[in-house]
Amino acid sequence: MHPYFHAQATPDKPALIMADSGVTVSYRELDDRSNQVAQLWRALGLQAGDHIALMLENHPRYFEICWGAQRAGLIYTAMSTRLTEGEVSYIVNDCAAKAVIASQAMRAAVAHLPEQCPNVGHWLMLDGAATGWTSYEDAVAAQPATRIADERAGGDMLYSSGTTGRPKGVFVPPQETAIDAPGPMTDILTKLYGVTDQTRYLSPAPLYHAAPLRYTMAVQRLGGTVVVMEHFDAERYLQLVQQHRITHSQLVPTMFVRMLKLPEEVRTRYDLASLKCAIHAAAPCPIPVKQQMIDWWGPVLWEYYAGTEGNGVTMVHAKDWLTHKGTVGRAVIGELKIVDEDTGEEAPVGQAGTVYFANGRPFAYHNDPAKTAGSQHPKGWTTLGDVGYVDAEGFLYLTDRKAYMIISGGVNIYPQEAENVLITHPKVADVAVLGVPNEEFGEEVKAVVQPRDMADAGPELEAELIAYCRSQLSPIKCPKSVDFDAELPRHPTGKLYKRLLKDRYWAGKTSRIV
Repeated sequence: MHPYFHAQATPDKPALIMADSGVTVSYRELDDRSNQVAQLWRALGLQAGDHIALMLENHPRYFEICWGAQRAGLIYTAMSTRLTEGEVSYIVNDCAAKAVIASQAMRAAVAHLPEQCPNVGHWLMLDGAATGWTSYEDAVAAQPATRIADERAGGDMLYSSGTTGRPKGVFVPPQETAIDAPGPMTDILTKLYGVTDQTRYLSPAPLYHAAPLRYTMAVQRLGGTVVVMEHFDAERYLQLVQQHRITHSQLVPTMFVRMLKLPEEVRTRYDLASLKCAIHAAAPCPIPVKQQMIDWWGPVLWEYYAGTEGNGVTMVHAKDWLTHKGTVGRAVIGELKIVDEDTGEEAPVGQAGTVYFANGRPFAYHNDPAKTAGSQHPKGWTTLGDVGYVDAEGFLYLTDRKAYMIISGGVNIYPQEAENVLITHPKVADVAVLGVPNEEFGEEVKAVVQPRDMADAGPELEAELIAYCRSQLSPIKCPKSVDFDAELPRHPTGKLYKRLLKDRYWAGKTSRIV
């Protein structure tokens, strides 16, 4: 249950293959380098429980950094490469990182971090060090490849979107202190997905996301080979399945949509017979899209519902989904509880309410006890804020997101960030940001703006507001379009009736989740 076992048993076997560059890292190399990284942390004075942060594209040295931190008991925060400098500095400061690792490709986003994050003691850069940064490669090469004497399991703390304030780090403490202890993830991969040391796993998504990072590392725990795409391309994905005889992969529905839109002669050009298990999550999958994928690939699809918080998981195989279309599965970690929002009590079968998990894994939002408490039911159950119902057979169906979370192409976007920016524009009197249907991405970000002067409403102000938002936030968090209203629907107390706005765009949909 750890790469060091496989470094002894199959030292030359690839632990990682980068899809485009072809760079290959064997299990021996991964083990040696992760030992050197763990040694580096100790040489720099970092101890178990300390935090580090990563700002890296899908890079061949990504895993050695994470495994090195895991062996040293460190908490590692992988950050999105799409964040602005201000967003990155917030996370680095909030997680109290003692070291930051970035790459030359991310130089623009991290250039001024040292002056914005005075509590960081060590700045390491791959592929050439900028001024004020230390060469990561040189620092690691100076360390021995032997195991540190005080190995202790560390883990990730990834930042999860919400509806208020800035994103918060989610830390789920390791269940065991031993670095090779099995956990719920490895149980799921072996017992449900059939992952073994013969697995060839294709990861087409950015490694900074929770699922790609955790699943690829779990495959390496089990001795499989991970193939990582530097960037997703629909036809290239199919080529890689054929080229590497991929057995397992994880995708998001947007990727399905893009592959389905390929010309028929392209889609049928590649041999996908090796594919035994295609996992999808992160965003709801439209029923017609999933049906087409099953028709094309066969019953190899597995869907799950979970969050970065790891408090519970539901799963459904294609065969069960075909008789329960629209479901996200039955609970495999935790126990589903549907709570009536009016009474706070458990709702009967078939009635929609807030989705909670009982007896799941505990978690906490870093530096935000109020948000942690807000996710908990008086009986100790926890929720991600989604709304749904459970049928008589225990299958969960999601119907809404209580928290107005926007999921676009599998990426969580919380609307208040864009609202907080747009409201500061001198021509804006009021604003609401929400998710509206998008055929390819599931949802896209839209702003509904009440201008200070309705005469300003129009394409020019729309373009100005989008550009203004993009000047301060990652483009994915900013509206793709802006509609204008003379007055937004607010209660006299100031509460915005966002539901009324959302209904305008979701009319005719049986679910407010695409």
